[in-house]
Amino acid sequence: MTEQATEVLIIGGGLGGVGAALAALTLGRRVILTEESPWLGGQLTAQAVPPDEHPWIERESPTRHYRRLRNGIRSYYRRDYPLTEDARTNVLLNPGGGGVSPICHEPRVAVAVIDELLAPYRSDRQLVVLLDHEPVAAETDGDRVTSVRVRSGRTGTETTLTAAYVIDATETGDLLELAGIEHVNGAESRDDTGELHAVDGPAQPLDQQSFSWCFAVDYDPDHDHTIDRPADYDYWRAYQPDFWPGPIFGWTDLEPQTLAPRKRAIFEDPDSWRGAVGRDFWHYRRIFTQRHHVDGRYASDVTLVNWPQLDYMDGPILGVDQGTAAKHLAGSRALSLSFLHWMQTEAPRLDGGTGYPGLRPRGDLLGSEDQLALRPYIRESRRIRAEFTVLEQHLGVEAREQAGLPDGSELFDDTVGVGSYRIDLHMSSGSGDGPRNYIDVSNYPFQIPLGALIPQRVDNLLPANKNIGSTHITNGCYRLHPVEWSIGEAAGALAAHCLDTGQSPRAVRNTPARLADFQHLLTTALDVRLAWSDQVRSTRR
Repeated sequence: MTEQATEVLIIGGGLGGVGAALAALTLGRRVILTEESPWLGGQLTAQAVPPDEHPWIERESPTRHYRRLRNGIRSYYRRDYPLTEDARTNVLLNPGGGGVSPICHEPRVAVAVIDELLAPYRSDRQLVVLLDHEPVAAETDGDRVTSVRVRSGRTGTETTLTAAYVIDATETGDLLELAGIEHVNGAESRDDTGELHAVDGPAQPLDQQSFSWCFAVDYDPDHDHTIDRPADYDYWRAYQPDFWPGPIFGWTDLEPQTLAPRKRAIFEDPDSWRGAVGRDFWHYRRIFTQRHHVDGRYASDVTLVNWPQLDYMDGPILGVDQGTAAKHLAGSRALSLSFLHWMQTEAPRLDGGTGYPGLRPRGDLLGSEDQLALRPYIRESRRIRAEFTVLEQHLGVEAREQAGLPDGSELFDDTVGVGSYRIDLHMSSGSGDGPRNYIDVSNYPFQIPLGALIPQRVDNLLPANKNIGSTHITNGCYRLHPVEWSIGEAAGALAAHCLDTGQSPRAVRNTPARLADFQHLLTTALDVRLAWSDQVRSTRR
């Protein structure tokens, strides 16, 4: 057993963890950052999901560091790839040409850019990064977390880490469980939150958003890349939730909250993999496109498969024993591999045939030694019981209208950042009687209140991922890339500020002068956006 001490300890190297580290480092503090996978970046890299961003991201970046991340990704392609002149000179280059984001790209490019952002701080060990390390235990003394023990996935060695401030940036709020910090799993009751779309009756802690094990494919029509038939293939091929019009494998999915089918073919037309962006699945999360590169250099586009067919609804991974969680994680992998095999062998083709054996899995682009991403894409985490909880009525259009509230989201005096995304809850594990369909709710661009980052009891732990004081409903819009990054920067900056001033996070939030000082620090030292313009804030998404 070894020991290491620092000033700010960040457990979890996803976007929130990286944002927290950069904020604390910029403000002069020493940081240890741990990550359970071989890659920093979380949902952007190890989970392989291109960034879901709001329409104003180019002109109203949430922070300076997030802007540097995005600019760095574009610069990487301009510097190292054989781009056409049009692509190279395009200020708003979308490297992958996908429709989900103005900056779709290969995950390993984001890994390189994140490493570049952190590199200056690693040279003198102001920053220590421990990859392939997962948290296995935490010690507390009253209302403080005193240490976290992590285990190396490579050697099995355990290390005890100590710090004045601990930041939980894990994908599932692991420290909340390990340290016995009050938290919530799953769906709250409408009786408790008053939310329009919350569940009726008692809370349902096992009703959690589905997670997905993503994969990438390119298209090589002259060769057969069909994977072996998975052992559970027949089960997943026939899988059909009650609300689904047929087996989930198919090119028909559902409009959220309705049973209205909509057709989305794998390819927009027989040659669409060669070019134009469409609303079909192939183009939506495309992470590499040949059209940006000199003729003949690349034979195919690459797309990231994170489609409804991969939404694992058979059971949750939080609030259950380790064996059950492991079973469901393995089930998610089996579902994804079965869908890949189905696409290669049975998918209806636009030319009347079946199967696309030329679809080639590209785990090599995802840092993986198999066909899938390094880690599952997690949509919902444990959430702290916070000083303040963000509710649907703070930002949901219909909920605010029914309450007679004005257009626009709630304005928070303790804002520490902004974000925007629809309340988008994927199909869930349900309450025990089968999966639940999508919940998709229009809402307004919103602020991140500091109160949602402060636990009700514990003094020196801060959340920096999807584990803030939100609900099952509002988690649906606070869970995506730029919001997670902004939450992380706020947490890292708060830890550094509290070390500088000797104040507690609670005191900063609840003392107007101290709060104003912290918000000034955010805007001047980190260029954090604290509020939307009135026009943006009242936009319905």
